[in-house]
Amino acid sequence: MERNTGRNVRMGAPTETTNADNTINTAQAASAVQSQQSIQSPQPPQQPQARQGDDEKISGKLIGSIIAVGSLAFIGILTETVMTVLFPALMREFSVSTSTVQWITTIYLLSVAATMPVSSFLKRRFKSKALFLAAVALAIIGSLIMIVAHAFPLLLLARVIQGIGSGIATPLMMNIILEQSPRSKIGRLMGVGSLVITVAPAIGPTVGGAVTSVLPWRAIFVIAIPIILLAAVIGCRCIEQKVPNEDAYLDPLQLIAVVFALVGLVLALNQGGVAVGKLVSGEDATFPIVVTVVCLVIGLGSLVLFAYMSRRAFSPLLRLGILRDPVVLLHAVAYTLMPLVAIGYGYVITNVAQLSLGTSTFVAGALVLPGALIGAVCAPLGGWFYDRFGAVKPILIPMGIAVLGPTLMLVFSMRLTAGMLAGFYFIFGFFYAIGNANVMTSALSEVPGAFKPDGNAIFNTCLQFGGAAGTALFATILSVAQAGTGAEGTASFAHATAVGGAWIFATMILICLIGWSCLAMAMHIRVRRHASVRRRG
Repeated sequence: MERNTGRNVRMGAPTETTNADNTINTAQAASAVQSQQSIQSPQPPQQPQARQGDDEKISGKLIGSIIAVGSLAFIGILTETVMTVLFPALMREFSVSTSTVQWITTIYLLSVAATMPVSSFLKRRFKSKALFLAAVALAIIGSLIMIVAHAFPLLLLARVIQGIGSGIATPLMMNIILEQSPRSKIGRLMGVGSLVITVAPAIGPTVGGAVTSVLPWRAIFVIAIPIILLAAVIGCRCIEQKVPNEDAYLDPLQLIAVVFALVGLVLALNQGGVAVGKLVSGEDATFPIVVTVVCLVIGLGSLVLFAYMSRRAFSPLLRLGILRDPVVLLHAVAYTLMPLVAIGYGYVITNVAQLSLGTSTFVAGALVLPGALIGAVCAPLGGWFYDRFGAVKPILIPMGIAVLGPTLMLVFSMRLTAGMLAGFYFIFGFFYAIGNANVMTSALSEVPGAFKPDGNAIFNTCLQFGGAAGTALFATILSVAQAGTGAEGTASFAHATAVGGAWIFATMILICLIGWSCLAMAMHIRVRRHASVRRRG
């Protein structure tokens, strides 16, 4: 029954596509005046309604479900950020270059990004407990491979498996909260879910540095397995199925197109960097140049094919029609660009600290902690500003100030100290968290209710892709700067790393300015749109 009803809102077959587009446009126009109050000058919270729901209880099984799935998501995100501080050690153990070792992080983020668009289908098609157990199995298998692997390709395989598991667990946690929480408590529990996602990257580099200062790096995954097993026991006892499953259909061609698009574009970026590095050092770059061109063609071609199939399909993987709204599109562009800087910072700081300043692994990881932790704590503060002042000031002002972080790093790039790295990143992390926390909320306020799940999936995919591309981009820049400068540990190599850091900080500034400009344009278009609606009304 639900599938038949869906014909009225899905961008389906060619005869239905226009109707779906009209549905989006009509719903956006109808809601423009209503959404203006929440965007520009929102109404104060309705405290009496909140008090009426204070007697609603959060069940013990719901708490257990959130703890179980949240722990799984936490471990996945934690191990992703832990790996950035281990790059120098992995480079030495496996005899790989900077541009190669970054694939430990990049391929994980790509796996998560490729899984995220399928999360809506998985939720509709399979029971929550089955998805949870699948994520548990993938996390354990990936951890075991990381423990025993003595070849770099096996590490990459393990990270792919772990990335798929995290791509299942993270949206599952949010779906459980959204479906099973009492309405008066949903904001608090969503805050808990967001805290899990933001705290893990904050402490990841520090945990990695602390553990590896006394134990081998593989011990991180040995420690993770008992936590995953404990989460599995709790989840099996507590996870309940509140919403019935549907006979949903997944078009494998659409899934393949998404995966090829993401992998092709990031691989093109990575191999392009390898080609430039070889050219700089005077080596033969024919092979990486050919790979770059082929991957770029495959990536762009797959992206176009996916967009075409999504427009024609009755049950598209993602309904991309919402991106025809320039406000949503500009928000999505900014939401893709800014994570390049935010996630790339963890890579840049830890590597510059170790390879240029000569700090230990523990100190390098600790440098990221203050800025990342303050960012995790301040994300809810950004939401409060959004509720109080609307979208424009709480997004544009802090995102503009955040550019000061990479600017200071560029100015002092050739005489940086460990304290400067931590302090300048703190500035970026604080203001970035306040502003970026509201970007997706601001965008989805323009999306009709029936299409919000698609918007959520699109923005989460943009976030993961941006993180993967950022790590690949900055690793490429650093490897180009280091090309032909001698072995690690030499003065020339340390100087080259500092120069590469300066190039990266300049790139970060450019990315931040482009992202901020996209957001400013989106706000301007929305203000004009709402003014036009008022005049017609």
